Amino acid sequence: MTNRLDIRTILSEWPSTMKAYAYRAQFEPGDRRGNIVVTFPDVPEAVTQGRGEADARAMAEEALGLVLLSYLERGIPLPKPRAKGRGLVDIAVAPDVAAKLAVLEAFATAGISKTELARRIGKDEKEVRRILDPRHRTKLPALTAALRALGKRLVVGVVEEAA
Repeated sequence: MTNRLDIRTILSEWPSTMKAYAYRAQFEPGDRRGNIVVTFPDVPEAVTQGRGEADARAMAEEALGLVLLSYLERGIPLPKPRAKGRGLVDIAVAPDVAAKLAVLEAFATAGISKTELARRIGKDEKEVRRILDPRHRTKLPALTAALRALGKRLVVGVVEEAA
């Protein structure tokens, strides 16, 4: 199993205030031939499996995102990525999930009401409730506007995949 995305190396080149929603995962053979089970030492609720490496990676990305969103929905702070060791693979959540997580975290620490956020972004409070709902898919422009109103900026990065 090769580590295609080394998020720690990428972040070391960015300002220390940059946050990435990526955690190290353990890929292990499953009970059935060809299945790979994925677990996250720092996010124990995120457990999934896939048929082959590509499917396992996709399932891991989705499982990680769902669990992290559920943490914030329940008022549980996101764990700090601490897992180290050989054989662990960096998995980042999907970009839309990362943006949603960033908005939820920024809003929780901003100390403002939903009404105030709505005023800042020029939207109805009903729309802000949808933006802040972890289960509601929100378009990137709305998430970007919310982050700006909360004093944050969304930065998108692209890295090469190993062949």
